[in-house]
Amino acid sequence: MFKRIGRLLASAALLTACALGTVQAAEEKAINFGIMSTESSQNLKSIWQPFLDDMSRKTGLKVNATFASDYAGLIQGMRFNKVDVAWLGNKAAMEAVDRSNGEIFAQTSAANGDAGYWSLLIVRKDSPINNVEDMLKNAKSLTFGNGDPNSTSGYLVPGYYVFAKNHVDASTAFKRTLNSSHEVNALSVAKGQLDVATFNTESWDRLAVAQPDKVEQLKVIWKSPLIPADPIVWSKALSDQDKAKIREFFTSYGNTDEEKTVLKNMQMGKFLKSSDDQLLPIRQLELFKQRTEVVASTTLDEQEKAARLKDIDASLSKLQERITELNQKTAGSSAG
Repeated sequence: MFKRIGRLLASAALLTACALGTVQAAEEKAINFGIMSTESSQNLKSIWQPFLDDMSRKTGLKVNATFASDYAGLIQGMRFNKVDVAWLGNKAAMEAVDRSNGEIFAQTSAANGDAGYWSLLIVRKDSPINNVEDMLKNAKSLTFGNGDPNSTSGYLVPGYYVFAKNHVDASTAFKRTLNSSHEVNALSVAKGQLDVATFNTESWDRLAVAQPDKVEQLKVIWKSPLIPADPIVWSKALSDQDKAKIREFFTSYGNTDEEKTVLKNMQMGKFLKSSDDQLLPIRQLELFKQRTEVVASTTLDEQEKAARLKDIDASLSKLQERITELNQKTAGSSAG
């Protein structure tokens, strides 16, 4: 009898230990949140920390923040399971979805209610350059600050609307071309180290709060069409349980006064539900840019040029079919 009681007690102790181990493992479970450092990492850390603390508390997951100096680091990090969730621009999100097992599940919104943001070209306020025509005419005497090659507003959008449409190669048109983050580009223009640079309206608003004296030294010479707000991407490798917790946190965040204050300090509105379909106009833009470059190419023979254009047009047609399908669904929902 005593042996039986002993066995029962031992079994109970083992079950208790397993249960405690399971609870401890759950408590210690962590996810890595990647954030692009469009400005100094120290500034972003102080701005994002209250949000990250709330995310950890509400999801029960330990949230480790990684502030990356370029989009490639975040994209590669997600590819090799070092980044689980990331705040990215649309072009970088496209790379993460296509190459790194990423998936869009949410979208940021602007604090003022704008549905997106705009790419800019900026110069010093005292510059004689006042528009794109002036810039291109004097390009050989100018130092140009381009964005990260995976940036939507800093690279892709101006790359198409300003350069590809004018049959200009930004990498060779200027006296010198450098690639940097939004903040570095803006501050370099303000200091006179760059003559012209890419920027965007969101970063302009943040700089106006952090360093208003620098914004006073800048002027805008070009503004793009509207760009969809930044997506939030997670790795498909996350468990369904963790995805559900994270999605619920993002889509419900901002309901309390405290949460609204956190978002206000981040210069954001509430997060919105989203999907990979958010990238459709960005994919179109990338293909339009490629098409323009192929048409203008002097190195491709006519046969190769025709083959590439056929492939690009087929891809554009497929994208348009999906956009039309989504528009019809939206129209049907509105009518209902």
